[in-house]
Amino acid sequence: MSVSPAKQVSLLLFLSLAYPVAPACCSSRYGLALLSSFGFFVVYSLRVNLSVAMVDMLNNTHQSDTNHSSSVCPAHANPARPKHNHTASVYDWDSKTQGWILGSFFYGYILTQIPGGYLSGRFGPKWLMGFGILGTVVFTLLTPVAADLGASYLIAVRVLEGIGEGVTFPAMYTMWAAWAPPLERSRLLTISYIGAHLGTVISLPLSGEICFYLDWTYVFYVFGAVGLVWFFLWSFLVFDSPNTHPRISEVDAFIKNILINLFATSCVSQLSTSAGYIPWRAILTSMPLWAIVVAHFSYNWTFYTLLTLLPTYMNDVLGFSIQQNGMLSALPYIGCAVLAVLSGQLADYLRETCLYPTVVVRKSFSIVGMIGPAVFLLAAGFIGCNYTLAVTFLTISSALGGVSASGFNINHLDIAPSYAGILLGITNTFATIPGMVGPVIARELTKQNTIEEWQTVFYIAAAINLFGAAFYTLFGRGTVQPWAVHTSFSHGD
Repeated sequence: MSVSPAKQVSLLLFLSLAYPVAPACCSSRYGLALLSSFGFFVVYSLRVNLSVAMVDMLNNTHQSDTNHSSSVCPAHANPARPKHNHTASVYDWDSKTQGWILGSFFYGYILTQIPGGYLSGRFGPKWLMGFGILGTVVFTLLTPVAADLGASYLIAVRVLEGIGEGVTFPAMYTMWAAWAPPLERSRLLTISYIGAHLGTVISLPLSGEICFYLDWTYVFYVFGAVGLVWFFLWSFLVFDSPNTHPRISEVDAFIKNILINLFATSCVSQLSTSAGYIPWRAILTSMPLWAIVVAHFSYNWTFYTLLTLLPTYMNDVLGFSIQQNGMLSALPYIGCAVLAVLSGQLADYLRETCLYPTVVVRKSFSIVGMIGPAVFLLAAGFIGCNYTLAVTFLTISSALGGVSASGFNINHLDIAPSYAGILLGITNTFATIPGMVGPVIARELTKQNTIEEWQTVFYIAAAINLFGAAFYTLFGRGTVQPWAVHTSFSHGD
């Protein structure tokens, strides 16, 4: 039996409305959302803690490429308190070396995006994600040793961390293709990925406190230990799909029964993640996919620029101390996390209750989540040493970016749920490039750390964001693409 793609989608939506999904409270799918959120908390903590630690790793009395070690703006007053971080080594790294160290993570991260999507579909996402993060944890614990050996060793360790972390998002998208009911995708994914924002929000100020009271080496030891705790929980509590979960509740089993028993040999073809045939040519020539690629690349240029260099900007330009630095650098991501969750609730409400077309919702949220950050990023470059406005504009810029979590960021599941992991691997491969070259370019452009140099960095990021929003608005789609639907279902291998 085979059903046309349009009829399959209609049937899927009809069943979702006719049979309300299982309650969220104490359900396995929301348990998965929370534990995966913890996983992404670990992922981003391990990714961004170097940004703050770097400020304390440098020998500020000797900088080879700048004539001054003080900030551009008058230093912000901070009550004198005893500092105990004199035991750790400091290094004479110039701005170019700093840029390579901060960007090196992404050289490994880009290598495992597409393989991560493919392998998670073929062999299951649980252990791929679990061991990927575990590998990142191990190399994080080795970071202080690598730094003492030299910048090249630290770069190598960060590349290896990126290789382990690169499988996480593709694996999680593959898992959500099996676990997330169509009209709960925005809710579940934004809960899951809020961990990335929380990891940034908590690790930035906490890293500053750790540097202040202990020394920068403990930043990597503390967050590495948290990662080991997550791996233990993930190993025993998570399963690849409702089919393989031994303790799934009766209400959660509804999802499995709807997808398997009612869809039988038709609609399940949209959601099968283990099909042997992958239409690579159709995938790579799909304009809706390239619309996501461009949007993802553009958004990440701004996101990664701020993620890796905001602590440096706070220190070198605005003159905030290591403690103030961590707290203020975290503010933008608090707003981002809040708006990401709220946008997920609103997006599903508009689709389910107001019956807005998915493509309209995705494009609207993408426009707000990309043009808004561009506007306030540009504004941040024109306020000079006005500390309040600088922090306010940077916070609003990043916060509005959280709205895009319910825009192009989830669109992979709309256009090809059965290949969501592979699609995410493709888009994230391109979206990793800004993390590789953005910090290097930004540090090359800001050798003297003047406000004018940083304005150029903000101009470039804003222009790229605007282009991405326009491209996605023109070519983005919200329905399952014909190449993503299997015309028949096979029980073979």
